Amino acid sequence: MSHGPQRTQLAPGYILHHMPYQDSGRILEVLTREHGRLSLFARGVRGPKSKMAPLLQPFRLLLLSWSGRGEAPMLVGAEPGGSAGALPPAHLVACFYLNELVLKLTSRHDPHPALFDAYHAALEDLRGGGSLEPALRVFEKRLLEEVGYGLDLEAESRTGRRVAAEAYYQFRPAQGLVASSRDAAGALAGRSLMSLARERLSSRSELDDARRLLRSALEHCLEGRELLTRSVARSIARRSRAEIGK
Repeated sequence: MSHGPQRTQLAPGYILHHMPYQDSGRILEVLTREHGRLSLFARGVRGPKSKMAPLLQPFRLLLLSWSGRGEAPMLVGAEPGGSAGALPPAHLVACFYLNELVLKLTSRHDPHPALFDAYHAALEDLRGGGSLEPALRVFEKRLLEEVGYGLDLEAESRTGRRVAAEAYYQFRPAQGLVASSRDAAGALAGRSLMSLARERLSSRSELDDARRLLRSALEHCLEGRELLTRSVARSIARRSRAEIGK
């Protein structure tokens, strides 16, 4: 018995990455709320007459329609998912960093509605003038939870003792939190861990501790794979320092 092409209509989604396909097409890597991450072929979207071309941009909520079975169905329509203001230019590299994390740490066709919501919330926060570092740290934390590497920020891994605000800890990726002295390498303040657990990071020390812990956890998950956006950010920072020094 033959089946017609499977069709999906107006699925909320974001474009994470795209590459040229044939003369005027693109292959889109998208994150959707109900269908997870998938590749879509989009024909005729690179020419000046294409109606969809202006829509198919990163960081814009879209309602995507596609048809076909298999690994790469065909995009048949795209509509705005709502009004979208521009992201601050200074945040664009960081937003591409979010995209790269999703691409490297999720599997195709594996729905993660909560991850989609976290991604959407991070972009909306930054679009509305929110602070960059807290938005990044909260997204990293939620991403790790969704890919099965949720962090236990409330108890020591060896003893099960509750994390205390005035104490210090080290994070070991394959183990979790272990008690530490304040002066030990990589020591993290209990107060910082509690703030990260509540997703309410504010002070410089809390943000620094959260960044170090989450970076260690993410590197463990990435298994040695390099993040291109980190290299770009370092290059931009080096150029900025060079300009200041002139």
